[in-house]
Amino acid sequence: MFTPQSLAVAMLMMVTSAICWGSWANTYKGTRNYRFELFYWDYAAGIFAISLVAAFTLGSWHHDAQSFLANVRTADGANIGWALLGGAIFNVANLLLVAGIEMAGLAVAFPISIGIALVVGVVLSYLVQPKGSAVLLGLGVLCAVVAVVMDGKAYAQLRSQGRSVSRKSVVTCVVSGVLMGSFAPFVTRALTASRPLGPYSIAVFFTLGALLSCFVVNIYFMRRPLVGQPVSFAGFFAASPGDHLLGLFGGAVWGIGTVFNFVAASFTGVAISYAIGQSAPMVAALWGVFVWKEFAGAGGKARIFLALMFLFYILALLLVSRAYTAGAS
Repeated sequence: MFTPQSLAVAMLMMVTSAICWGSWANTYKGTRNYRFELFYWDYAAGIFAISLVAAFTLGSWHHDAQSFLANVRTADGANIGWALLGGAIFNVANLLLVAGIEMAGLAVAFPISIGIALVVGVVLSYLVQPKGSAVLLGLGVLCAVVAVVMDGKAYAQLRSQGRSVSRKSVVTCVVSGVLMGSFAPFVTRALTASRPLGPYSIAVFFTLGALLSCFVVNIYFMRRPLVGQPVSFAGFFAASPGDHLLGLFGGAVWGIGTVFNFVAASFTGVAISYAIGQSAPMVAALWGVFVWKEFAGAGGKARIFLALMFLFYILALLLVSRAYTAGAS
């Protein structure tokens, strides 16, 4: 099984996870008239498929005692259950996040949802696995909160430009963030409890939990959507091959980020790996601002608040990455 043997490799994997987590939603933005509830079936299949590919390649490196199949055979069944539950919670959160993107755009939905998730996930994960400097982690979380506030202020500037600002979209993103942060402790438990799962095994069962929960949660949202009218599976089968491929690719991109984040967590601890991965809003906001032009014409104040958001997210990233070396010294 491949795992990082140095902080530099672990940091590269964590930064890659942030890029993947902040970029996958572009695949949904690239679809044409494809409802997110239908897109999500392709996406969920993509995240599970890529986790299996990683498990049978990097996770089976040298076929040692820690390789994927050997680990699954020896792991406590309760830890498999924790990973499945974490995936199901993530799935609800991510469905709400995609709904928030539909309503508010990438530059708004990601910073609000994932910024809140950063706070919740880091605090809960650290309580389960106290690894790293609590002071620096706390300061990093505080900077992330400030970044979320700055993004909210930038969003509010759209109203002054006659652009629609929906309270429902903000509430959706907040609920998504709370749930998105809540799955991290279950992953921590599965990784650290007696007879734990390895990082590749966690990724497989986590994404399987997400896929299986779609048959309850996503079907519910298809019938009672947050945006637009109810949809049926007829729309899924009528979608173009290109839209299906975009969904699968989006899932694969997110899945790669997740595998890398879990693998890095085996070296740094979940709280630190999760926190750095959750700097994804910076990446998403860059896409939203510079590619999708979501704040075009919003005015100078909005640009100032967005710049402050990037600044505080960068500070959060630096503080959290420093938390590992400070805690180890």
